[in-house]
Amino acid sequence: MTNPVNPLQVSRFLRVYDDAAVSKGIQLSIGFNFHEYVSITRDLPTKKPTYPNFRPDRSPIKSGEGYWMIGRDQDNEVALVEAARLYDLSNGNFAEHLESLKAFYADPAVHAHPMDRCTCVAPSAKQITGKVAYHGDFWLREDFRGKGLPKIMAATLRGVSFAMWAPTFVVGLAERWLLDKGVLAQYGHAHHEPGGSLLQLVEEDILDDDLLVWLTGDELKSLVDRPDEAELALA
Repeated sequence: MTNPVNPLQVSRFLRVYDDAAVSKGIQLSIGFNFHEYVSITRDLPTKKPTYPNFRPDRSPIKSGEGYWMIGRDQDNEVALVEAARLYDLSNGNFAEHLESLKAFYADPAVHAHPMDRCTCVAPSAKQITGKVAYHGDFWLREDFRGKGLPKIMAATLRGVSFAMWAPTFVVGLAERWLLDKGVLAQYGHAHHEPGGSLLQLVEEDILDDDLLVWLTGDELKSLVDRPDEAELALA
């Protein structure tokens, strides 16, 4: 993408989804301190532990290269969380980044267990390069499920990531059941492939076989540039 980010279009896009969250009883906020994020997510009883991608003890995130979002209900209790960070893959690709374990640890030689491994066979992962925004750690409290919030969560993260970074790609790793249950469609991912991440992190007690999901930067810009269509999609 060569065109600069239009802040007015981004603000209109985000306003659509922020208003939609409010209408469902959720107040969204953004933070940048990942120590604080880990302390919040640690206390959520039904959420899986936050992956090392977003934990500063394993993978510190430089200022301006990551943020997180939480949604609180009318009692100020946390109802949703999600996070994003930017990977500079100008000299590599997402498949290499995963398989080297650098997607998870700032220094795999220091933090990875000898048995840790990641295999990525999704063909498109090798084409994902440049400024790559990684979205993950999605969690939605059970009593707010089935209310259209996944679409709001994903769209808001995309709008903020576009405003901050105008990335070449937006990527994520999704459990297979999300596709089978139709939840993946609610998140609005334009593309998905199997074999995104066959992952084992021993000390984290993580064993995954995830899909690769992604949007191109041009697809992201097209979404953000049409806030009127966002309103129609929510309707």
